[in-house]
Amino acid sequence: MTPEFDFAPAATTLATVVAGITDDQLGAPTPCADTTVRDLLAHVVDLTEAFRQAATKEAVGGSVAPSTGPDNPLAADWRTRIPRQLDALVAAWRVDDAWDGDTEAGGVNMPAPIMARVALDELVIHAWDLARATGQDITVSDADLDLLLEFLHDTPAEGTPGLFGPVVRVSDDAPKVDRLLALTGRSADWSAARSRV
Repeated sequence: MTPEFDFAPAATTLATVVAGITDDQLGAPTPCADTTVRDLLAHVVDLTEAFRQAATKEAVGGSVAPSTGPDNPLAADWRTRIPRQLDALVAAWRVDDAWDGDTEAGGVNMPAPIMARVALDELVIHAWDLARATGQDITVSDADLDLLLEFLHDTPAEGTPGLFGPVVRVSDDAPKVDRLLALTGRSADWSAARSRV
């Protein structure tokens, strides 16, 4: 199957945000409940590799659910590892075979095109989480926003346990990025000053 979209814009954005994070920001809260910047970076290290393996199908039958927090320490080489793994993820999903059949990540099996959308959502949303937590700005491509808004359109109001909190109410004419964030249980006006980890 021909690739349905390219991960490069989202991967570049996430890599840029990661490059802008300073050591003194690692303990800062993020929009993800009870999650510090350090915790979220450790999750990003894991998910970038997991979704690369989903593209190659090498994880099928052997992936495990992700862990977060103190049980998942941040790799010492995260500053170089995350960009390297993002490049590998982009390359893996550019292969036609990546989009065929079912695949697996985090102990979950699903059709490859759906897994690709989950992966894109993770890159885009966690780029925003990290940017917001560290005082950076990001721009998400219209193509990625449109794709993810369609993908998450039917998210239940109560959210998806283990993935998203309850949907945040926003107006129908709110910016696309605000509507996407709302579907993932995030408020576009989140600030660290109002959050506690």
